[in-house]
Amino acid sequence: MGTTKIDRARVADTALRLLNEVGLDGLTLRAIARELDVKAPALYWHFKDKQALLDEMATVMYRRMLAEDLPGPAPERWQDQLVAYNSALRTALLRYRDGAKVYSGARFTGTDHADGLESHLRTMVDAGFELWQAVRAGTTAYAYTMGFVTEEQGVQPMPDERRDGFDVDERAARLAAYPLAAAAGAEIFARYDERFEDGLRLIVAGIEARYGAR
Repeated sequence: MGTTKIDRARVADTALRLLNEVGLDGLTLRAIARELDVKAPALYWHFKDKQALLDEMATVMYRRMLAEDLPGPAPERWQDQLVAYNSALRTALLRYRDGAKVYSGARFTGTDHADGLESHLRTMVDAGFELWQAVRAGTTAYAYTMGFVTEEQGVQPMPDERRDGFDVDERAARLAAYPLAAAAGAEIFARYDERFEDGLRLIVAGIEARYGAR
C-alpha cells in the first residue's frame, strides 16, 4: 500500500464511483481502501463505520443535486417547488447504482439542506398551510420519490441496464389468462419518466384536496 493522503471528501467521492461498479452490497471499507491504495484502518480516522460513510455519501449526492440538477432560483409556487425538488432528487439518485438505498435513512453530515427546506416551508406557510401540513406534504412527496426510485432501480439498476426477468412481453405471455394484469405490465415496468411525473402531480392534487387548494 502507498502513503496516499486521504480526507472525507476523497473517500466519499471514491465510494460513489465504486458504488456504480459493485453496488451497495459490494461496497466495503476494505474495497474502498484498496481503491485509494491505503490500508483499511486509515478510513476509520474519518468514518467510524459504514453507515457514517453512507451518511457522507448521501450528503455529497445532495450537494451535487443542488449544483447540477437545481440550477437557478426555486419556482415561486409551492406546487412547482415540490415537483422540481423531487424530480431533481430522482435524477440525482439514478446516477448511482443503489442510489436510493444509499440515500434512504441517511443523516446529512452538514446543514446544506437547511436553506432550501426553510425556504420551501416558508413558501407553504405563507400560502396558508400550517407547519405540520407543510411538513406532511413534503415528506409524503419525498417518500413517494424514494419508493418509486427504489422500485425503478430494482428493475433498472442503472439507466442503461435492465435486470433479467422483467421483459414486458414475456410477462404478458405468462399472464395471458389474466388480460388486464398482463396489459398492466407495460405500465408497471416501463415509462418511468412519465409515470413519476404523473405520480408527483397526483400527490400535489391530493395535498390541495386534503388541505384545501392554495
